[in-house]
Amino acid sequence: MQGVPQGLPRKEGTIAIFPSLARGLILLCTAVLGVASAAPGASLLERGEYLVRAGGCTNCHTDEEGAFLAGGRALHTPFGTFYAPNITPHLRHGIGAWTDADFLRAMKAGLSPDGENYYPAFPYVAYAGMRRQDVLAIKAYLNSVPAVAQPNRPHQLPWYLHFRPGVWLWKWRYLSPLARTTDGAVDPVQQRGEYLVNALAHCGECHTPRDWFGGLIDAQRHAGSVYGVDGDVVPNITPDRKTGIGKWSGDDLSFYLQTGLTPDGDSAGGPMAAVIDNVTSRLTNQDLQAMVRYVLSIPPIENVLQSRQSKTKRDPYEY
Repeated sequence: MQGVPQGLPRKEGTIAIFPSLARGLILLCTAVLGVASAAPGASLLERGEYLVRAGGCTNCHTDEEGAFLAGGRALHTPFGTFYAPNITPHLRHGIGAWTDADFLRAMKAGLSPDGENYYPAFPYVAYAGMRRQDVLAIKAYLNSVPAVAQPNRPHQLPWYLHFRPGVWLWKWRYLSPLARTTDGAVDPVQQRGEYLVNALAHCGECHTPRDWFGGLIDAQRHAGSVYGVDGDVVPNITPDRKTGIGKWSGDDLSFYLQTGLTPDGDSAGGPMAAVIDNVTSRLTNQDLQAMVRYVLSIPPIENVLQSRQSKTKRDPYEY
């Protein structure tokens, strides 16, 4: 499909009629109706709820047929199947007994209250770059949701990954807060976008290829990966004109993140559809535009992605 980066997830059978008209109408409705607010005057719980959505917490910690944030969703990866835990304030099965220090340590260092290492399927490598006040606002909101007595499911992993102290070696190699832009000459809107994309929304966790040990390859950050959740190929979102989104305008990308519709009228599918439904479409317009500005400022990287199941197929979704 011309004009769409190779590997862009889509829903089959979706046809957009008059996409330019649809784009204008939806953007107008967004401007009139507004979206969830994280304004400075918002209460702590309102900010926390907004950050939970923006951070994609609901996507992983809410099973398709389960209670809100009660965990249980399976994340199928090349390293095994991980089950997201219960993060409701249940005292036994959730995080109701956690202190602020416990929560900060989990989010920014990948450690449980007992000092046990979490597997990096939990994206604490990205969350390590979050601001302390944002992490605590998230905890405040999580403490306000209904507690659910749902036990956590054990991960299904190969035998050699059951030795959790080995995660210390992985952390030594890969865990470090993402570099923050501190140059005052840099556009503050772009700085906000960098924070949202790299830390809070952790886009690079899916859109960046990984090495043999599961660490992100920084030199190809956001250039796409063939090791997406559930085996999906994750597209290149750098502004490369051949294999990324270099032919997209800012309005194209903004519209896609709000509606899932590409410039050609196709639509997102797979995990990205859930990200759009639960994350990007719920951002304030200011945050959405900040993300767009930052993504389009990323250095373009050419990266031809092919399905792991067949190197001869041009469309990685044609299994």
